[in-house]
Amino acid sequence: MDSIWQINAALALSALLVLAGIGSSLIARRFGAPLLLVFLVVGMLAGEDGPGGLGFDSYEFAYVIGSLALAVILFDGGLRTRLDSLRGALAPAVTLATLGVLLTAALTGLAAHLVFGLSPLQALLLGSIVASTDAAAVFFLLHTGGLRLRRRVEKTLEIESATNDPAAVFLVVLLVGLLASAGESGTPPSWGAAFAELARQALLGAAFGAGGGFAIVWVLNRANLPGGLDPAFAVSAALLVFGGTAVAGGSGFLAVYLAGLVVGNRSVRAFPAILAFHDAATWLAQIVMFLILGLLATPSRLLETALPAVAVAAFLMLVARPLAVWLCLLPFGFSRRAVAFIGWVGLRGAVSIFLAAIPTLAELPRAGLYFDVAFMVVLVSLVVQGWTLSPAARRLGVVSGRRDPDPLARIERDLPGQEALEIVGYRLRPGSPLLDPARPRPSWLRPLLVVRGGRVLEPAAAGPPRPDDHAYFLAPSGRGPEIDRLVHPPQARRRREE
Repeated sequence: MDSIWQINAALALSALLVLAGIGSSLIARRFGAPLLLVFLVVGMLAGEDGPGGLGFDSYEFAYVIGSLALAVILFDGGLRTRLDSLRGALAPAVTLATLGVLLTAALTGLAAHLVFGLSPLQALLLGSIVASTDAAAVFFLLHTGGLRLRRRVEKTLEIESATNDPAAVFLVVLLVGLLASAGESGTPPSWGAAFAELARQALLGAAFGAGGGFAIVWVLNRANLPGGLDPAFAVSAALLVFGGTAVAGGSGFLAVYLAGLVVGNRSVRAFPAILAFHDAATWLAQIVMFLILGLLATPSRLLETALPAVAVAAFLMLVARPLAVWLCLLPFGFSRRAVAFIGWVGLRGAVSIFLAAIPTLAELPRAGLYFDVAFMVVLVSLVVQGWTLSPAARRLGVVSGRRDPDPLARIERDLPGQEALEIVGYRLRPGSPLLDPARPRPSWLRPLLVVRGGRVLEPAAAGPPRPDDHAYFLAPSGRGPEIDRLVHPPQARRRREE
């Protein structure tokens, strides 16, 4: 019976920690604190050196939970990357997510080699662990500050942050394998075999990801799942793509991102519900991941390497990231101010700490150092860069305006049993083109009902549309962005397109 009580107590405590993390987000929003830093601190307070006093040192469990959470986050990133909105931003963002990660890792590795006396391969591993940025941290802070960035800068940061995690994972897995094989055999690592393995993982990840994405779309559009199970099916299928690809020897992280990219850019039944579900799932995944990584940290041990770790973090923020960004964006015609801002927006997050657990699982020498340094780098990055993003954006002139506290939102509802039509709804703002009686409405956009002053009216009874009406239409699937241009006031469209 004692074991049952312990299991129940562990479940209750886990739920309490998650609730504490969610509750702390209200404080973070009020004071502009980096939200992920709050979750990390809650985990540390519950750990063995904090008031909670929980002893937790299972890197295996942290790796499993971190892998699941990262798969959900990457799938969500793919879902939200619209290929038709990437004009002018795709090439620089992909360059940053690949070559930029490699340059950042190499430069940071040089600093780690000098500061900690690591071998070149060990130093490059440490640099690779902290080479990727955290999309959620960046955009939470920008949105909390109420700022809207210029379109090309924002899209570049968005795509880079969503796509650079697989590159960092590639590097870390490659280097851990090289160091482990060198340690076991005592012979120099075979770079040719390592790069062949890397290419195999990339090819398998791309094939499984694209195939899995099209399979998810096919099932969602043809299977009438009961009880709103479409979002649950999508996330479960994404995890299957991730795990199946990894078992086959490919990159599960690349595969799950590409699967999300395919699903997010195809006509999919119940897509609004899937997207709404992933809003909550992604935040929960990040909360759980940061809480567990906070529990793993031992502040008393972190202090032993605090000063050299802070020196590496400073070099990463002030030299490695800005220099890598400048070199990568040189061919793409960005202004110096835009390059400086993108160079500063390099927040590190849970992925870096998660990757730092891999050397421990591989039982590499000095594995604890990788984790402690990565943890300190993330802390410094969230504190320093997290609280300076909004002032930096204003000072460097990359702000195009303030975000509307009541954004122009589109409501979408699928119709059961078919894919061709959907219901879309908007609140009509003053100045909306649809309020202009002289402007004809497209024949394919059929009004269904109007909610005005708390009353539900049929189109004939409602008469001409009025400002602040909530209007609902029947429209062909996939034409939402086109309807946006018909509904939104011209000044709002300009803000969105800058």
